[in-house]
Amino acid sequence: MENLQAIKQRFGIIGNDVQLNRALEKATRVAPTDISVLVTGESGVGKENIPKIIHSLSHRKHSKYIAVNCGAIPEGTIDSELFGHEKGAFTGATQDRKGYFEVADGGTIFLDEVGELPLTTQVRLLRVLENGEFIKVGSSKVLKTDVRIVAATNVNMQSAIEKEKFREDLYYRLSTVEIHLPALRERNQDIHLLFRKFAADFAQKYRMPSIRLDETAINILLNYRFPGNIRQLKNLAEQISVIEENRNITGQKLQQYLPNNSGNLPAIVGGKKENDFSTERDIMYKILFDMRNDINDLKKLTLDLMKNDNLKEVQEEHHQLIEKIYGNQESQKTNVEVLNIPQNTTSEKDYDFIETIEEDESLSLQDKEIEMIKKSLEKNNNKRKLAAKELGISERTLYRKIKQYDL
Repeated sequence: MENLQAIKQRFGIIGNDVQLNRALEKATRVAPTDISVLVTGESGVGKENIPKIIHSLSHRKHSKYIAVNCGAIPEGTIDSELFGHEKGAFTGATQDRKGYFEVADGGTIFLDEVGELPLTTQVRLLRVLENGEFIKVGSSKVLKTDVRIVAATNVNMQSAIEKEKFREDLYYRLSTVEIHLPALRERNQDIHLLFRKFAADFAQKYRMPSIRLDETAINILLNYRFPGNIRQLKNLAEQISVIEENRNITGQKLQQYLPNNSGNLPAIVGGKKENDFSTERDIMYKILFDMRNDINDLKKLTLDLMKNDNLKEVQEEHHQLIEKIYGNQESQKTNVEVLNIPQNTTSEKDYDFIETIEEDESLSLQDKEIEMIKKSLEKNNNKRKLAAKELGISERTLYRKIKQYDL
C-alpha cells in the first residue's frame, strides 16, 4: 500500500494538517474492503478526492468509476439516471437505457451531495446497499449489481433525519465508515502553502511571474475564514495572478479581493447564517403571531370597555397594550383617544371597529405572505421548486398561492 506522502503527490493534495492526514489514512485503510463510506465536510474542502483514492487502492481499480452529482439532477429524472429505464416508461423514453448502477457493475459509484436525493430514490438506493438489487423505471424485472458506493454530503445529516428529509436507515448503511474533511480555516498552517501552490500553477498557466504576499498579506490570509474553503482560495489566487501587474501583493491590496473581510470571528457551528431566508421567515412569523395575540387581547378589552363599569382600569390596560403594539408615545395617545368609549354603550359602529381590526389583521398576514413568496421567487430566479423548498411548503401549494395572488 502506498504511503501517505505518495498518495498526496499522486492526487495533488497539499497540506500536513493532522485532521487531513487522519482522513487520508482512513481512506487508505478502508479502500481494500467493500465497506460503504460517507465523506462529510463543508463545500469546497475537496471531498471528491477521497472516493478517487478509495477506488484507485481497491480491487475494483480496473473497473469503472462514476461520479454522480445528486443535487444537479432533476427530481423527475434521477431514478432513470441511477437505475435506468425501459422503453415507453415515460414520455420521451424512446429506447431502453442503462443506469449508472448497471454501467458501473464491478466498479465504484461516487454519490456527491447525497443529502439532496428525493425520499423515493433513497428507498431504491437502500435496496441496492442491502442486497445489490434494483429495478429499472417502468420495469418489473429485478436486476443485480456489484457496486461499491462512496457518498459525500455537506449537510448536517442528523438535522436532515430529524426533519424527515433523509432516511435514518439509509444514513447508517452509507456511513459504515465516515470520513470527515476539515474546513480550510481549521487547517491554518496549510493556507499559505496552498496559496503558493495555486499561485505557481497559475503563473505557469498564464506564463507570467508568480505573485508573492508580504507579511501583512500573509497574516490577513491566515485570519480570513474562507467560507468557500479551498475552492475560494484557488479562485482568489487566480484573480490576483491575472489582474495585478505588481507581483508583490500587500495586505491592503489583498483586502480588496476578500469579499467579506470578517477575519476569524466566532461562528455558531451548525447554526443558520444571519442572511438565511428561513431565519428571516421565522422571525417574521414570530412578530406576526405576537401582534395577532396582542390584537386579540385588545379586542377583548374593547368589549370589556363597552360593558364594564370600571372604565378607568380598562382604559389603562388599553394604554399598555397599544404602547406594546405601536411602540411610540404619539400613537399611544391617539389610540387611547380613539378607544375612549362611554361606558355601557354598544352600537353597530363599535362592532364595525372590531371587525375592521380582524380584517386588517388578515390583510396584514396576507401581504406578508405575498411579500415572502415574491422575495423567495426573486432570490431563486423564479424556480418554483427551489422557492417552495426555501419557504417550507410543497411546490403544489406554492403554485396554488401564485395563482391565488396572481403573482
